[in-house]
Amino acid sequence: MTDRLNSQDGPLEHLIRLLGGLPGLGNRSARRIALHLLSKRSALMVPLAAALQQAAENIKDCSTCGNLDVIDPCAICRDETRDNSKICIVAQVSDVWAIERTGAYRGRYHVLGGLLSALDGIGPQDLRIESLITRIETAQTRPDEIILALSATVDGQSTAHYIADRLLSSGISVTRLAHGVPVGGELDYLDDGTITTALKSRSAAA
Repeated sequence: MTDRLNSQDGPLEHLIRLLGGLPGLGNRSARRIALHLLSKRSALMVPLAAALQQAAENIKDCSTCGNLDVIDPCAICRDETRDNSKICIVAQVSDVWAIERTGAYRGRYHVLGGLLSALDGIGPQDLRIESLITRIETAQTRPDEIILALSATVDGQSTAHYIADRLLSSGISVTRLAHGVPVGGELDYLDDGTITTALKSRSAAA
């Protein structure tokens, strides 16, 4: 019994549990990945472990927009060629990457860190909404447009409505991505053409 418990709680099972906790991976996929890594320890597993350690030690959240980078503020916030008059609001860093791939947008970003969700107990205090309001109020160059680039899900639309309401008295134009983003769609899974069309066809938030 002792040997069985030690085997279940050993490094292999620990690795499988950690891999199984990643988005989109179940226990079966985690086992396959773990075995693949172990079969290529020198060529893949050891470099991967080193890369994970390096990322954990060096990558940080941008204190301005919430993006990830090795510098703070991040490279996008430091880029003086970007358009300060526009701030694009996204839920996750992956959404920043999705929009940047298109090359269709040269403004600033603000990463919320998620979406409002009553079912998951995520409220305004759990997101970077207050820091957005503070950022707008204290900006040297006040933005004239806030783009709500949030997913066309119930939570995404609820978050968009909440932010639009918070900014109602600011006088700043608040727009949303056009219908190029399908209902239920996630930005990170859309093709570049769809995102570009949505950005160019954005409309005023209700």
